[in-house]
Amino acid sequence: MGDINVVSLIDVMMLLMVIFMITAPIMQGGVDVALPQAQAKPLEPKSGMVVTVDRTGQIYVDNARLSYDEFRSDFKALAAKHGSNGVYLRADAGVPYGMVVKVLAVMRNMGTGDVGLVAEPEEQP
Repeated sequence: MGDINVVSLIDVMMLLMVIFMITAPIMQGGVDVALPQAQAKPLEPKSGMVVTVDRTGQIYVDNARLSYDEFRSDFKALAAKHGSNGVYLRADAGVPYGMVVKVLAVMRNMGTGDVGLVAEPEEQP
């Protein structure tokens, strides 16, 4: 009778582990974007502020949605709040280049020198 309880606890633990493995990648990204692929080793946001530009051109700081004007006026305060751990820019592959440049220009003008561009690894043939 004791062996049955041990086996069922192991089954429960395995089920919980599978659930965690499935949900962990979903929770990591925040905003859903199709990142461009690059041959260089990609940066992965670990700490610091994450700025995301989705396929419609909408800007998110971490998970807070901002218009371009709000982003431009609030970025310096948001960057100071996050500290000096760097900024990671995640832009959807379909976003026009001009929009990415505008967002980068705001970051540079506000004194952020350490901006990492996040990409997916390139698929090898």
